[in-house]
Amino acid sequence: MSELVVALRLSQPAVSKHLRVLREAGVVRARVRAQQRVYRLEPEAFQELDAWLAPYRRMWTNHLGALERHLGSKGDE
Repeated sequence: MSELVVALRLSQPAVSKHLRVLREAGVVRARVRAQQRVYRLEPEAFQELDAWLAPYRRMWTNHLGALERHLGSKGDE
């Protein structure tokens, strides 16, 4: 975890809290190795999240595309 503390510039308790939340959400899995916990991402959780976000992504892509076309047409005037 010390690598994460340094990389994220957070305190050790803050990193522990974030990792606990991610573990409880099923996004990471931890295993104990000696006196360390080794964390691993759970790809299935991200696949579920991606599937849940897909309709919103499509909606916003369409809306933002329409906005871009509208703003582009304003520059032609």
